[in-house]
Amino acid sequence: MQKRIIRKLEELFGTAQVLTSREECACYAYDGSGGTVSPQAVVFPENADQIAALMRLANQYRFPVVPRGAGSGMTGGAVPVQGGVVLVTSRMNRILEIDEDNMIAVVEPGVITGDLQNVLAKKRLLYPPDPASLKFCTLGGNAAECAGGPSAVKYGVTRDYIIGCRAVTATGEIITTGMRTEKGVTGYDLTHLLIGSEGTLAIFTSLTLRLLPLPEARETLLLLCTDMVDAVTLVAKLLRTDINPCTLEYMDQSAIAVVRDRITLPLDEKIRALLLLELDGTAEKVAKRLHTLHRFLKNRSPQVLRAASESESAELWQARRAISPAAFKLKPDKISEDVVVPRSRIPELVAFTTALARKLDLIILTFGHAGDGNIHVNIMLDRSDPEELKHGLQAKKRLFARVMELGGTLSGEHGIGTTKAAFLPLEIDPPTMALMKKIKKLFDPNNILNPGKIFPLHQSDGKHS
Repeated sequence: MQKRIIRKLEELFGTAQVLTSREECACYAYDGSGGTVSPQAVVFPENADQIAALMRLANQYRFPVVPRGAGSGMTGGAVPVQGGVVLVTSRMNRILEIDEDNMIAVVEPGVITGDLQNVLAKKRLLYPPDPASLKFCTLGGNAAECAGGPSAVKYGVTRDYIIGCRAVTATGEIITTGMRTEKGVTGYDLTHLLIGSEGTLAIFTSLTLRLLPLPEARETLLLLCTDMVDAVTLVAKLLRTDINPCTLEYMDQSAIAVVRDRITLPLDEKIRALLLLELDGTAEKVAKRLHTLHRFLKNRSPQVLRAASESESAELWQARRAISPAAFKLKPDKISEDVVVPRSRIPELVAFTTALARKLDLIILTFGHAGDGNIHVNIMLDRSDPEELKHGLQAKKRLFARVMELGGTLSGEHGIGTTKAAFLPLEIDPPTMALMKKIKKLFDPNNILNPGKIFPLHQSDGKHS
C-alpha cells in the first residue's frame, strides 16, 4: 500500500489506531474459516464520520476495506482476500440507549452480544439471538451474517430483532434505515437488505434492536436416545405439540464424545444421540409444558434427565457451545458447514452424513439446531494428508448436493463468504443471481467494500492499489 495512503489513514484515525507492521496485521488476517490473507493496514474507527471518510478515501485510491467484528465467522467473511484495510469495530462498543418503556435498545456494532444480554437481564429484558460465540462475537458481526443460535426455534434470528440501523455505504454516505416503532412501511426495507449482506453493501455504525420481556422461568432437559435416527425423528413430532420449546438442540455420538468430560450428568455409553431442550415462560406455563412433555414421551424410548439447578443448566450449555472447538480432539482440521433442511427431512440428512463418513472413511460430526432444521456438519480431517483432504472436499460437495435435494439451503447462519461461494449457483438461479450482483454494483460501483465475498467471479475484476 502506498505510503501516502498510510499517512492519510494516520491523519484520519491517529497513529495509535493504525496498524501496519507485518506482525500486527497478521492478527487480522483470518477468521473462524481458517483462511489467511494479511491486510496492508488495520484501523480502529470510533464513529460514523471516520468510517465515511475512510470509504471516500478508499474510493479515491481504489483500495479494499474489509469490516471485522470479532473474527468469529466461519465462512471467510472477515478475511481480506484482496488485501487492503481491515476496519475493526471494537472501539465502537457502547450501548447507546435502553428504552425500557418501548423495549428498544440502540447499540454500536462492537458491542459483545453476551454483554448486552447480561445488561438487559438486570432490567428483566431479553435480546433473544444467542449464537454459540455470544461471549465474544459482536452485534455488528451478527447483523452482517444474520446470526442465529439455539433459541431461533422459538424466537427467530438476528433479522427478527433489528428494526433499524445507521450505516455507511461503500461510497461513504451515512444512511439511516428502519424505525423505532413496531409498525412501519415507509419506502423500501433497506434494513433487512443490509442484514446478512456480509459486509459487502455497507458498514453498520449503530443498530436499533427490538427487545422482549425476560421469561420468568426456565427448565433444561436432556433427552437421551440409543438410536440416532430415532432422536432426530422425534424432533418433528415434538414440535407438532404445544410444548413450544425455546431451544431444541441435537448432538450425535461423536459430538457427545468430544464434550463428555464437560457433562457431570450421567450419560450411559449406549447413548447414540441426545436432544438438549429448554422450556421458558411464566412458571405456570413452564410447569404445564413440562407435564405435556413427560406425557408426550411416556411411551417413547428417550431417557429424560433434568438439570436440577442453574449451574447444571449452564454446564450443559457450556458443553454444547464447546463442541466445535472440542472437535479438534479428533483431527487437526475440519470443514465446518451449517446447512438447513426442513425439519421432517433431518433424519434423511443425518443418515446421509453417516453413510458418507463410512464411504469416504472420514469422521463427520453432526450437531446443532434441530428445532429449526439447522444442522452443523463438521467434516474432520488432516489437511496435510492429500487423500484425506480430497475426501473431505468430496464430502462437502456431496453434502451440499444432498441438502438441495432435500429442499434445504446452504447456510442457516454462517453466510456464504468465500468458502461457499462456488456452490451458490446450486441454490440461486441465474436471474436472481444477476439481480443480486446489480444490487452490489449499485451500492459499491468501485468494488471497494469486502470484495471477493459471495460473488468472487463478479468481484475479481476490481483493480485495487
